[in-house]
Amino acid sequence: MSVIVYDKVCKKFEGSKGYAVDHVSAEIGEGEFVTILGSSGCGKTTLLKLTNRLYDPDSGRIMVAGRDISAVDPVELRRSMGYVIQQVGLFPHMTIRDNITAIPALMKWDKKRIDNRADELLSLVGLEPSEFRSRYPHQLSGGQQQRVGLARALVLDPDIMLMDEPFGAIDAITRLNLQNELIRLHRELGKTILFVTHDINEAFKLGDRVMVMNEGRLLQFDEPHEIARHPADKFVSTLIESARNQEHFWTENEE
Repeated sequence: MSVIVYDKVCKKFEGSKGYAVDHVSAEIGEGEFVTILGSSGCGKTTLLKLTNRLYDPDSGRIMVAGRDISAVDPVELRRSMGYVIQQVGLFPHMTIRDNITAIPALMKWDKKRIDNRADELLSLVGLEPSEFRSRYPHQLSGGQQQRVGLARALVLDPDIMLMDEPFGAIDAITRLNLQNELIRLHRELGKTILFVTHDINEAFKLGDRVMVMNEGRLLQFDEPHEIARHPADKFVSTLIESARNQEHFWTENEE
């Protein structure tokens, strides 16, 4: 079953000559982990923001769980989706517990339910609740903050997670650990995930399928091994070749 459908979706920003998103059509299945790959300015983040109505398309339509999202209240839509960004955006004056449960607090959940949910999510993302719930963001490393951001996005138990280069500003070792943690969480929770990245290795490692974008257009949407074996055009071939060239360095320099 397709949980997200893009139907000839277009978006152009004022003053721009070309489309940020150019007639994109694709279907994403329930529980699928889809990575969106491309260089800066290719439209991948715009597509993500169209999905939760931070932007509205100029033409085409987007269906989520069978509903045209243009007819859905934007606040209701966003609360039905988790959203994780590179700049984690934690509130510096609030504890980790309060950062995670900010939306439930606005929704007037009772204190016990909020406390239980915060501890449950901290454990889920690998942070000991007794150690971290009362800390403040400045007392956490970048990787720990990103785990809190992920916990916050999961707080209302959304079926869909939107992730915009969440590990882009994190060191290589922590990034690898967070990638592995996200794979574990996906297997455990079965969420539908859209994950934006400009890193081909990350895209191919995480994605059940990969959307390759360039200049607003969707060039190829397939399983990683199929893209590697059968790139759709010269741009995709160049991406694959760049990844292989990176591997050559390590192969040639092995002892």
